[in-house]
Amino acid sequence: MTRPNIILFMSDNQPADLLGCYGNDEVQTPCLDQLAARGVRFQNAYCVNAMCSPCRASVLTGLMPSQHGIHNWLDDRLIDHWPKNWSAIGAYNNIPSIIKQAGYTTALIGKFHLGVPFVPQLAFDHWVTFPHGHTTSFYDNDVIDQEERYRFAGHTVDFFTDKTIEFLEHQAGEDDPFFAFVPYNGPYGHWPAIKGRPDIEFADLYDTADMHSIPREGLASEVLERFGLRVAEGGVREQFKGPLLLPNNVESLRNYFAQVSLIDSGVGRILNTLERLGMDENTIVIYTSDHGFSLGHNGIWGHGAAAFPASAHRPSYHIPMIMAGSGIVEGDVCDGLSSQIDLFPTLASLVGAPEASPSLPSSARDLGPALRGEALGGAKAVFFEQEETRAVRTKDWLYAMRFQGAPSYPMKDELYRLTDDPNEKQNLIDQPEFSGVISDLQGQVTSFFDSYSVPEYDLWRRGSAKSNVTYQKLWQDAWGDDWRPEFSN
Repeated sequence: MTRPNIILFMSDNQPADLLGCYGNDEVQTPCLDQLAARGVRFQNAYCVNAMCSPCRASVLTGLMPSQHGIHNWLDDRLIDHWPKNWSAIGAYNNIPSIIKQAGYTTALIGKFHLGVPFVPQLAFDHWVTFPHGHTTSFYDNDVIDQEERYRFAGHTVDFFTDKTIEFLEHQAGEDDPFFAFVPYNGPYGHWPAIKGRPDIEFADLYDTADMHSIPREGLASEVLERFGLRVAEGGVREQFKGPLLLPNNVESLRNYFAQVSLIDSGVGRILNTLERLGMDENTIVIYTSDHGFSLGHNGIWGHGAAAFPASAHRPSYHIPMIMAGSGIVEGDVCDGLSSQIDLFPTLASLVGAPEASPSLPSSARDLGPALRGEALGGAKAVFFEQEETRAVRTKDWLYAMRFQGAPSYPMKDELYRLTDDPNEKQNLIDQPEFSGVISDLQGQVTSFFDSYSVPEYDLWRRGSAKSNVTYQKLWQDAWGDDWRPEFSN
């Protein structure tokens, strides 16, 4: 049996709601909508953390942040403190290495943000990336193209699309199947990258859009707690002021939507290339995002950690997950709960290595049954963590549990009944009639992290983190002034 080629697209900061096929009637994503129509759309897929580096690490290892130790975005301003040519997940079984061992040619073409980017990492044969974790501009960026380093004047999403097409054209004459990981650095959603009207062909699609698909809400008090004082003191770079200044900014929303359409077009160009080269029938295409993104929902803009305590609300964690191609049923929707770590066993099975497993015990499960049109079964809950916040989401409930070991940082748990409060507006945590529900969900969260976290990287048990955390003072308040993340300054 011929093994399928695989392309895994991953956007940067995109909730599932920002695709037409997930119900948004304003954003224009015809290529991805068509991909969903000829494959399986996972309606209830969630990330394990709402920051970029932890989620990328979890997808590639099948592990939770409290297992692999990356709890926040890896701050590349600290790169001089990292070990030489450090890969943050190189010590764990990882998808590119497993697929390489299965006889595939492997390629990374896009944002890495999991360690030192200047040398190929994680058994990738083909290495095209850029040296930054954050995108301050989509234009005029330094890029790393195999052994070459140069400045690319155009839009980096176009660059990664063009380089993926080049890779496919080269692979057309090769015997081995390929795995291409294409993590775009858009739509991103932060200033200055999405400030003003974008200079791309899709801008005019949104010039008169009223952005009715995005709620207009005032800032949450948790956002002011997170950022207000630091902004007043001049301590936040422009790209991080978005949580305070971007909600309800229609011009930036239009820019963000246009970047989504640009990515959709890039995916379409790549799919057309597969068809032109006669590779489409033996290729599986997966589209997902590293994590979701709040665009003013619940008074929050951005990541889960855009608020303090971290938000557990759906927009920051609900991700698109679409799979189509060789051997996958067409036009199906999987309503069951799924996690992005499920991609690990799913990809391992697709390349003929079902025995491959994460380095540590994992709740990740193979999504293969859904790809064959069968009932997914299994998980009745998904779990995620954002440093001081751990959460469980079921069909009916969202419960966010807060770390209580830092006396100077008192935090309150949250409970939402999703059946009659789908937008998560009414926190029921103080209502005594729900004490039984709270006890049950609290037990589920505790049991899950007791089962899967490891003491070395469990922040709630005095574990450390790789490179950086959101609030170092919080963990020092809990564990003493000598507490430090690994490789910090």
